[in-house]
Amino acid sequence: FSTDPQLEAKIRDVVGLYLNPPEAAVVLSIDEKSQIQALDRTAPILPMRPGLPEKATHDYVRHGTTTLFAALEVATGKVTDACYDRHRHQEFLKFLRQVAKAYPRKQLHIVVDNYATHKHANVGKWLAKHPRITLHFTPTSASWANLVETFFAIITRQAIHRGSFASVDDLIAAIRAYIAAGARDAPLTTFGSVVAALRRRRPPALRGGRAGQRVVPAVGRPLVRTGQAGVRGGHGEVQLIGGIGLRRRGGAP
Repeated sequence: FSTDPQLEAKIRDVVGLYLNPPEAAVVLSIDEKSQIQALDRTAPILPMRPGLPEKATHDYVRHGTTTLFAALEVATGKVTDACYDRHRHQEFLKFLRQVAKAYPRKQLHIVVDNYATHKHANVGKWLAKHPRITLHFTPTSASWANLVETFFAIITRQAIHRGSFASVDDLIAAIRAYIAAGARDAPLTTFGSVVAALRRRRPPALRGGRAGQRVVPAVGRPLVRTGQAGVRGGHGEVQLIGGIGLRRRGGAP
């Protein structure tokens, strides 16, 4: 539970960006997934068969780690990514430059958590020289409000957790192939369409946000991924992030 004294103001700011972004601006959600291990199983993974689950050995060889930096464009689900050996402010600045280059001459509003790297003095100096880029911080102990965390959970389940990687390069290649496949093949639906589906079932409980808009807080049971292009749950058929279906566990709250 967050004890941030500015909890309400920060939640309104972040959720307001998601629901009512400034005109002619791009809203991005950025974070890093650190220490992703390149684990090589000592025997091949046995695929699932009728009556038998997928099986993998309990032992493995560790070949090193990488850190995935990702910028999720809230409106489209597009992901800009980079993998680095470390996750210091130097790597964060390098990734910010990459993101700025990917969105030239655009006003960027970037949601980040309170990791010290994001607040380093050198980052502040760079931002002062690039006023078109603004960072918005989630409340302390509330990184769950950063939408890119959903993407990290999905890529972990689908591309990393069950994999076997003979090297860090193999791991990075698998990550990039997964992101590239999502950008190329999957239909994209905006975050706003998910919110619209929620609004049909639940009246807004939180008012304010940016430009005085009504805001729907993230309440109810957690969203879980399904393998279908679109599934029907308690809030209708929705998609998010590269066409990956989401539904609420147990139906409508």
